[in-house]
Amino acid sequence: MSDFLAAIGLVLVVEGLVYGGFPGLAKRLAVEVLNTPENILRIGGLVSIAAGVGIVWLVRG
Repeated sequence: MSDFLAAIGLVLVVEGLVYGGFPGLAKRLAVEVLNTPENILRIGGLVSIAAGVGIVWLVRG
């Protein structure tokens, strides 16, 4: 459980860096997401999931 909470904390740090450090970039990225077709977002999300699982598997394996 502590690993899960650490992972959530790291996600919040990365999100905070984007929004706190580069708010203009965050706004542009939000506009790009709205203009991107759903199937492209879905594929990107699935690739991200696979990469994340692979990284965790390599580190924890």
